[in-house]
Amino acid sequence: MTGAATGQAPQRTAPIWDTLVGQRHVISTLDRAARGDGMTHAWLFTGPPGSGRSNAALAFAAALQCERGGCHDCHSCRTVMGGTHADVTAVRTDALVIAVKDVRELVRKAALSPNGERWQVILIEDADRLNDHGFNALLKAIEEPNARTVWLLCAPTAEDVLVTIRSRCRLVTLTTPTAAQVSDFLVRTDGVPPTIAAHAARASQGHIGRARALARDEGTRNRRAEVVRWPAKLTSLGSCMNAAGNLVEVAKQETDAQSAEVEAREKAELDRSYGVEGRGKRPREYAPALKELEAGQKRRAKRRLLDVIDRALMDLVSVYRDAIAFGVGARSELVNEEIRADIAQLARRSSPEEHLRRIEAIFIAREQMLEFNVQPATALESMMVALRLEGDRR
Repeated sequence: MTGAATGQAPQRTAPIWDTLVGQRHVISTLDRAARGDGMTHAWLFTGPPGSGRSNAALAFAAALQCERGGCHDCHSCRTVMGGTHADVTAVRTDALVIAVKDVRELVRKAALSPNGERWQVILIEDADRLNDHGFNALLKAIEEPNARTVWLLCAPTAEDVLVTIRSRCRLVTLTTPTAAQVSDFLVRTDGVPPTIAAHAARASQGHIGRARALARDEGTRNRRAEVVRWPAKLTSLGSCMNAAGNLVEVAKQETDAQSAEVEAREKAELDRSYGVEGRGKRPREYAPALKELEAGQKRRAKRRLLDVIDRALMDLVSVYRDAIAFGVGARSELVNEEIRADIAQLARRSSPEEHLRRIEAIFIAREQMLEFNVQPATALESMMVALRLEGDRR
């Protein structure tokens, strides 16, 4: 019998879900599962970049540990969301691949009973970065789970996960939130002024993390503003080479800024764990540990650089999509409304078919860097030449 039929109000979902944007269908499923309806031992969260896959998984982990199903206020909720809960292990990586030895350690932990009275939750944010060896190491633990262990895997699509793994998981598919939903979220939760929130929501194209960065940091907004103005300026070979070089340099600067604090903290923690202070005596085991740390930092820095470049490439794609929409007379608001004059120029000088070829060139460069390890400078120079404006079509 429904709540309406009995005169009772329908049960409101737990406050922990307020952190998710535009995912009402997902919230309903997870909220019921956390209360015992449809609960299972393995979940696969999929959705476009920025849709909130890891946020949804983390909120679900908090709801599972909370006696009230995700109040967002108790000790369990706060420690899960803060990354310090003893029974929630969240794996995050900037590396290109999650190491097999790390997966085996997770499997070992999954076989243990939780410290508390509820669940042992293991969350892998970038399950698509597991290779075949990693998936195979994980498979048996998911096939024969501990009764009180829950696996939460996150990936862009179900196809990014080995078929034998995804067939044993319950699929949760997130969607890209609308610009209005993102803007409202920024105003409501972060106190961002409405005009900046609206701009960040449009420019991020539904990517929550990107929207927050744009809303909070003027430097991020300025870097994006420079990138989206390049297409109208690519009128000569020299301008193409300059744009490619500028993109690599800006990406390196942003990557260095992101890495410096993290790497310094990791080095300090390593020194402390080995009792190393200043130029004092170092134990024999210190040098190999330092070498391994530096190698890992180098791999993560490379991944960060590619991630920064990838965001810029998606910003370029948004410009050409705007030009196509403008060229066919679409009247909806442009993603890059602030450079409408540049968009009009691109639409005038090239056909929609030519812009589609430029978008294809961007995705080719993206694939070269992410899949085939082509040096960013080489891939971007070739791409920028393919984006060059040849002449006026008037």
